[in-house]
Amino acid sequence: MISGLYTIAELQDAIATQPHLWRPLVFTNGCFDIIHAGHVRYLQAAKSLGKSLVIGLNSDTSVQAIKPHQQGFPPRPIVPEIQRAEVLAALKSVDAVVIFSDPVANQLLKTLQPDFYVKGGDYLIETLPEAPTAQAIGCQISLIKVEVPSSTTALINRILQESRQQQN
Repeated sequence: MISGLYTIAELQDAIATQPHLWRPLVFTNGCFDIIHAGHVRYLQAAKSLGKSLVIGLNSDTSVQAIKPHQQGFPPRPIVPEIQRAEVLAALKSVDAVVIFSDPVANQLLKTLQPDFYVKGGDYLIETLPEAPTAQAIGCQISLIKVEVPSSTTALINRILQESRQQQN
């Protein structure tokens, strides 16, 4: 069993029975396929907004739907969901991880009722799929500035380019 990994029902119960340990609750979600410094700084900044940080982690199936396979590119996710969850749960800034299968986190927002919904500054509130749900439940949306301009896709592309150059 991975410490910090919850089912939705377990997490909902933990928050309801001990709100003083969780609130104000900060929630974010994503694929977090290959963890990099940008993720770590983002999660540290997110945690600073509240008492606890909960990550909704896209399941392998939802990652495949969000990031369809492209020719010349390995299928996503690179790292299986349980391993991604374990790495995230081990980070000091993360209090809980819950794996979910939907492509967007609207249902998790409704269920967990966080105080803050956080996404990276590469998003705009107008284009954020969960924004209407977060606003409807009275959750404050915070877009955190990207400090380290990196992404899993960019890292994979760089690895593939280096590999191709070495083969030539």
